[in-house]
Amino acid sequence: MSAQQLLHSWMPFDYDPKKIIEFRERNGGKIKLKGVLQKADTLNQNGRVYPIAILEREIRNYQKFIQERRSLGECDHPDSSVIELKNASHLVTRAWIEGAYVLGEVELLDTPSGKILQSLVESGVTLGISSRGVGSTRRDGDRQIVQDDFQLICWDFVSEPSTPGAFMMREGREITSTELKNLREQFRKDDRIDRLFNDIMSWRN
Repeated sequence: MSAQQLLHSWMPFDYDPKKIIEFRERNGGKIKLKGVLQKADTLNQNGRVYPIAILEREIRNYQKFIQERRSLGECDHPDSSVIELKNASHLVTRAWIEGAYVLGEVELLDTPSGKILQSLVESGVTLGISSRGVGSTRRDGDRQIVQDDFQLICWDFVSEPSTPGAFMMREGREITSTELKNLREQFRKDDRIDRLFNDIMSWRN
């Protein structure tokens, strides 16, 4: 089994650019999009599989961030396990699972990075959405299975790679002790308690 790494999983984010004006009018000038955020139990472009049980757990834990409006993401993946507020571009307002799919609703922010996304969406540019998290993997033939220590950080908007896995960040690199410390600071004590409570409730069920 590998050490804890920075992990990403890319998905195309489908939307109808013709409906953007309608979206703005309906949502007080804001652009809100709905689509697939991630897919479970499926080999992704990086040769990695995210088991459904792990994604179900992470979506349960992520609800707290959504409720507190801390469920931010960035425009492009940074080479970091921490969300930089200065680069925040969007807010995930809902996330849920249907079958093997993680579905979500996303609000594009009026930040500099958010305005870039708004302009791209209004121009009909095809975007991808990619989860960012930390965890280890276990090799199973030609696949890497994401392990139980995986922790979801956020979803970022990214461009589609021309070659599978050809992202510009150091995908799959090991996390340094400093980054782990920063990650613990990002996930507050009450967040960690909430994760533990959710785990206990899932054992009871």
